[in-house]
Amino acid sequence: MPDGERIAKLIARAGLCSRRAAELLVREGRVMLNGTVLESPAVTATAEDDVRVDGKPLPKAEPARLWRYHKPAGLITTHRDERGRDTVFAHLPKELPRVVSVGRLDLTSEGLLLLTNDGELARKLELPARGWIRRYKVRVHGTPEPERLAALARGIKIAGIAYGPIHATLERQQGANAWLGVSLAEGKNREVRRVLDHLGLEVSRLIRLSYGPFQLGHLEKGATAEVPRRVIAEQLGSDAHHRRQASRQSA
Repeated sequence: MPDGERIAKLIARAGLCSRRAAELLVREGRVMLNGTVLESPAVTATAEDDVRVDGKPLPKAEPARLWRYHKPAGLITTHRDERGRDTVFAHLPKELPRVVSVGRLDLTSEGLLLLTNDGELARKLELPARGWIRRYKVRVHGTPEPERLAALARGIKIAGIAYGPIHATLERQQGANAWLGVSLAEGKNREVRRVLDHLGLEVSRLIRLSYGPFQLGHLEKGATAEVPRRVIAEQLGSDAHHRRQASRQSA
């Protein structure tokens, strides 16, 4: 980084928080660069500069790492909760470094959550342009209509919010409840719950099975498993290759 990089990106790479959260820290006057309190995140810095957050030196950036985590229901995906609710990060193994999540799962949702020590990696994996599919297993109260489920593949607009294509299939009906298989690429906040509620189906359990190429598999509830760095490099490299191929084809 001979010319440096944006201060928020540097903070995110150190695993302190996401880039967006780092920008907020700067605007709150909590970041100093070489002894000067910053007022705007539109500043560049290098690893050689003295960057401090809340008066503490920025941790030395470690190689980017990624973990799969089986989130139980009843935990929220945030480092601090003003309402005092239990958080994912309070239940992680002590040997993990400080991590941030790739996306979120809400309080009552469970299943695969990706964690990383590198906020910039989290941002890259969250980008909508990546087009990664999220797959869920969903239990609903009600009797799904196959035709209405199939129509979701064309996208749907609810209360002025446009949701992209959702592929939903009925796996089995058990009395008043049913299990659905749901997959989508966009993943707006509480999207699955809101769309199914619009169809008159109350979600009673939502389990994320995969996020792009990363699978929940047989990971036990509350457990973590590190993704080999080779796999991370392969996935990011593969995405770059596909983008180059698409660019050549459209030229």
